Amino acid sequence: MSSSGLPTLSSDQVRQVDSLAQERFGVTVDWLMEAAGWQVAGFCDRPTTVICGVGNNAGDGLAAARHLHRWGKLVKVCCIDASRLRGAAARELDALQLLGVEVEDELAVAGADLVVDAIFGTGLSRAPEGRFAEWIRAVDASGQRVVAVDVPSGLDADTGVAYAPTVRADVTVTLGLPKPGLLTADGPRLAGEVWAVDIGVPFEAYAAAGVEVPSGLYSSGARLRL
Repeated sequence: MSSSGLPTLSSDQVRQVDSLAQERFGVTVDWLMEAAGWQVAGFCDRPTTVICGVGNNAGDGLAAARHLHRWGKLVKVCCIDASRLRGAAARELDALQLLGVEVEDELAVAGADLVVDAIFGTGLSRAPEGRFAEWIRAVDASGQRVVAVDVPSGLDADTGVAYAPTVRADVTVTLGLPKPGLLTADGPRLAGEVWAVDIGVPFEAYAAAGVEVPSGLYSSGARLRL
């Protein structure tokens, strides 16, 4: 349970809720990803570069990039390896490219005032390696304001352990419900302001996964600061 009274959602529960939302309640991952991207884009108030990994967290970032493009705030999109995107994330890539937005495979953050960190989400359980580690270090070295998607890349979403390296975020937009790692160990030091945002997960899906959601959650708005 978070300090705001919201329940937390472990990485295993995230997978379970995503599956329940789609299979039992007809709310697809595509819809949730689209809502996540919309929410993240709403925290970007200046020229923004979106930096993506290769999983669903990257898809959330790509959805955010499409909205930022429409709003005239997108500087560029960088993806570690777009060929590895699958499912809903690959469809978000297609939609962005159909608008003529180039997705670059080399990291470049110059020209932006803000970076969206969509490299890793809740599935990370070991230290980042290779290009993933290089890009995280480059984000930290850039000195730019960082908005992290769900959790800062490199942070264990369950334990709050910060692997080496981990993004130091100014704002973390955590999707649906807070992740335990944002609230313990290294999480509070690296997550910055933490906002939980509504992405349309049926509350019945949370209940089916054994997560008790407070009555009226998000009734006063689609984002809550922890």
